[in-house]
Amino acid sequence: MLVEVDDLDAALGLYAALREARLPGVIDLVPAARTVLIRLDPAITSPAEVREATSALPLKGPSRGYAGSVEIPVTYNGPDLPDVAAHLGVTPAEVIKLHTSARWTVAFSGFAPGFGYLTGPELDVPRRDSPRTRIPAGSVGLAGRFSGVYPHDSPGGWQLIGTTTIRMWDLDRPEPALLVPGVQVTFRAVES
Repeated sequence: MLVEVDDLDAALGLYAALREARLPGVIDLVPAARTVLIRLDPAITSPAEVREATSALPLKGPSRGYAGSVEIPVTYNGPDLPDVAAHLGVTPAEVIKLHTSARWTVAFSGFAPGFGYLTGPELDVPRRDSPRTRIPAGSVGLAGRFSGVYPHDSPGGWQLIGTTTIRMWDLDRPEPALLVPGVQVTFRAVES
């Protein structure tokens, strides 16, 4: 079942309420920017029962929870850093300062295994007009109100501001994804 809401805050509020409610038969919840995917066990519940229970939940606003913290070292050498600075009306050094002085929170995961959508300061940056066909793993980018780190080589349209050597997705870890919803992230500038 996919529940559509108005915005990210409403999606995170619904996600938190559903997690707390622990509705019978709900086996997984996947938040996104304006939706919450509810996976259910049809042997225990039905979409109609979940819809009714969901509509009765009290929503107290977004809850981003806390799932630990991660520091990510970044070499701020991204090809789009000058364009991001120009768009924001600041210098590249100020973009770096804004990016590293904030505490970011993983709001949700998606796009690719290990890709966390991080919310933080209001760095509203448009996606590129023309996506790249290959972005290397470890690329740090901005798009809309989000920051993120590409876990694998993949196509993408985010504005690239730096790179990291930290692996976002590693099947040899107990939890393969480094960035899961609720994790607090800080970025630290390092030399290349």
